[in-house]
Amino acid sequence: MNFHIMTLFPEMVTQGLETSILGRATEKKLITVDSVNIRDYTADLRHRKVDDYTYGGGAGMLMQAQPVYDCWKAVEARIHEKTTSPEKTRVIYVTPQGQVFNQHMAENFSKEEDLIFLCGHYEGVDERVLEEIVTDYVSIGDYVLTGGELPAMVMIDAISRLVPGVLNNDASAETESFHEDLLEYPQYSRPEEWMGRKVPDVLLSGDHAKVDAWRLEQSVERTRLRRPDLYEKWLAAHPPKPEKRKRRRKKESE
Repeated sequence: MNFHIMTLFPEMVTQGLETSILGRATEKKLITVDSVNIRDYTADLRHRKVDDYTYGGGAGMLMQAQPVYDCWKAVEARIHEKTTSPEKTRVIYVTPQGQVFNQHMAENFSKEEDLIFLCGHYEGVDERVLEEIVTDYVSIGDYVLTGGELPAMVMIDAISRLVPGVLNNDASAETESFHEDLLEYPQYSRPEEWMGRKVPDVLLSGDHAKVDAWRLEQSVERTRLRRPDLYEKWLAAHPPKPEKRKRRRKKESE
């Protein structure tokens, strides 16, 4: 999978994504990260200017349409040099005005061969170029950051982990938090007892069926307590059998 990040600070992105699991995935050529400096495409060769004042007044500067568009054209041309697909590459604009990023979105994006991220700065980007090139408006939360690089890195990390081969154990991505709208169950390692706290007996039993049942029960209960919004979604997709409803209502009332 190939990530193309249009940014004013390419070193920030590449340095943040070249270590640990993603660094190893890059070395194995499971993913590639191409950071492209938008300033390289400005028509202002003397000052390399990419921003200007907003029409109508207001605080701050706005990224201009021309350098962003020309940068996108260059990236898109490189992508289409290696593919015969006529389809436009998905362009993700990182903005607090977008749909909030989640695991389901990461799974959807991970099916693409190429993704382009546009990282804004200042007061944002000229609306006209957004209308021309952006396919997805995505936020990582209801707060404002100084630029789009950190959110882009967060999304790239989440998406990359779903690319086959990136994780040493691909199955681990299927048991983590947000899989089927459930939080991950509690996990334990050696020693069996630490500061008076023991590992649950079921995990030492060797009975995999019982372990799986315990983990599911823990995931459901943890989700109910910590993320009732996700719990309601999971419950709608997995309605309890009549004999379990009474026990669940009793537990929820406690």
